[in-house]
Amino acid sequence: MIGKRQNILGVQISLLNLERAVANIHKWIMEKDRQYVCVTPAHGVMDCYNDPSLREIFNQSGMTTPDGMSIVWLLKLYGHKNISRVYGPDLLIATCEAGLDQNWRHFFYGGDPGVSYQLSEKLLSQFPNLQIVGNYSPPFRSLNKVERQEVIDRITDANPDIVWVGLSTPKQEKWMKEFISLVDVSVMIGVGAAFDFLSGTKRQAPKWVQRTGLEWLFRFLSEPSRLWPRYRQYPKFLFLSLFQWIGILKFDDEEYMHD
Repeated sequence: MIGKRQNILGVQISLLNLERAVANIHKWIMEKDRQYVCVTPAHGVMDCYNDPSLREIFNQSGMTTPDGMSIVWLLKLYGHKNISRVYGPDLLIATCEAGLDQNWRHFFYGGDPGVSYQLSEKLLSQFPNLQIVGNYSPPFRSLNKVERQEVIDRITDANPDIVWVGLSTPKQEKWMKEFISLVDVSVMIGVGAAFDFLSGTKRQAPKWVQRTGLEWLFRFLSEPSRLWPRYRQYPKFLFLSLFQWIGILKFDDEEYMHD
C-alpha cells in the first residue's frame, strides 16, 4: 500500500492524481512487487458497503483510486486539494505511454470475445512500440479447474509486467485478489469498461460530461437495464457520505457496520 488514504464508507481511497498513480505503478515494476489496483467509482464503494469481504479486498490493494467525480468532490470536502480523478481509461493510456521507454509488457484479461484484441489494435496504432504479450477473454461463468490453470499458464508464459483486468466490479477485484499470488506479475489493474471504451465497442462520455460528474447518466441512458441496479444506489451513497462527513455516521476500519 502506497501513500495516504481517506475513509469513505469504510473504503480507504488513495489520495493521488493520475501522475502519482503512474509513478506508483512504475515503482512496483522496478521493484518486481506484486500489487493490484482498484479503480473505484461510487458504485464500487457501495458494493463494499454491502459486502464487507469485498471492502477488505479494496482496502488491501496497492491503490484504490478515485475513479468517479463524486469521489473526487468528497475527497476535496475532506480537505485534500491536490487530488484528481484517476479514471480507468486514462490510467491505461497514461501507463502504456509511460512504459514505452522501459518496454513494459502488457497482458489484457477480460472483455467480450474479441474486445481485448480490438483494444490491442487501437493501442498499437497509438503506440506502435507497445509491448502487448497476451490477451484472454474468459467466459462469463466461473472458471473451471482446467480453464483456471490455462489462465495461470498463459499469464506465466507471457511474463507481463502489468495485467489489465476488464471484468467490472466486483468480479475483477475478486479475480485480482485470487490470482495476484498465483502468477509472477508486478501489477494487476482492474479498469472495468475501459476495454470497451478504448476499443471503440462502446461510446465513451464526452470530456465535458465526465467533468460535470454526469457520466453515470450518459452510460445509464445507453444501457438502462444493465446499469440500473448499479446506479440506483447513488442516492444512498450521497446521503451516507454526507452523514459521514458531518460526523453523524462513522465507518471504522476495524468495525464495519451498516443496516
